[in-house]
Amino acid sequence: MSKIDWGNLSFSYIKTDYNVRSYFKNGQWSELEESTSEQLTMHMAATCLHYGQESFEGLKAFKGPDGKVRVFRMDENAKRMQQSADGILMQKVPLELFTKAVVRAVQLNMDYVPPYDSGAALYIRPLLIGSGPKVGVSPSDEYTFLVFVTPVGPYFKEGFKPTKQMISRKFDRAAPQGTGHLKVGGNYAASMRAGEIAHKEGYSSVLYLDSREKKYIDEAGPANFFAIKGNKYITPLSNSILPSITNMSLIQLVQDMGLEVERRRVPMEELEEFDEVGACGTAAVISPVGQIDDVDLGKSYHFGDPGTAGPISTKLYNKLKAIQYGKEPDKYGWITIVE
Repeated sequence: MSKIDWGNLSFSYIKTDYNVRSYFKNGQWSELEESTSEQLTMHMAATCLHYGQESFEGLKAFKGPDGKVRVFRMDENAKRMQQSADGILMQKVPLELFTKAVVRAVQLNMDYVPPYDSGAALYIRPLLIGSGPKVGVSPSDEYTFLVFVTPVGPYFKEGFKPTKQMISRKFDRAAPQGTGHLKVGGNYAASMRAGEIAHKEGYSSVLYLDSREKKYIDEAGPANFFAIKGNKYITPLSNSILPSITNMSLIQLVQDMGLEVERRRVPMEELEEFDEVGACGTAAVISPVGQIDDVDLGKSYHFGDPGTAGPISTKLYNKLKAIQYGKEPDKYGWITIVE
């Protein structure tokens, strides 16, 4: 293991010592295997390569000030991967196998969990792929499930500072009855071109509108959208939006803070009425949004101080991070301590 500059990590891949794997074949899952290889060998006709039978998850492990390592809400990731598998006819990974694999991958790579005061975390990537050969369009008979980990820094180099987003009607992330609510690779492939255009224009991501009418807010790049309006926490409800575990957690926290939660269709025009706006997900937790530009109509929306996150977003961000790092009690049962 080479010396890692923990305080200057980007959100990218760094080799660690081990990953863990299980294979579904002949109707059953194998025992977990530990591997030092970063490579996968598969049949050239594997369904993941041809027909997109692929799902992944993202979660994190955090080292607290007490030196303990905590994994955040992995049971919800396990359930969401099962939902994704159902959606594209893959073999579901049993919840027990998923959680056992996550814990084992962290245990085997404890040296790569960043220190508490570094601002970094250990990113955990479970992956499920159709690995059996098919030429006709049909589900695979064989699947590979693996979990690898890598230490990461902040997703946005700006850190917890307001970013700018752009609205573009030229691109759709997912169709209303498609796979937008599943965590499958095709959704992310569909967002890459629009995301690259946004980055070149100086924006952190694209704010997608619903693909049917272009009237309602959908996803905020690779994350869920939320807004604060007075005493309300508002987040879009749509069957093309991925159910974010971070958003689910924030909803619990805002309810405990006494805010009202509204999960509903959010008309684009309502952007004029919001006090705070943010994108939330595993990678960044909360990315505050200070400005949204409707590049097609030449209109800009501004939220609070352009240089500072809003007060409720800040409070939520600090509260969730404190639970993840063990600085505050976990009264919700969200944390698994890995010995």
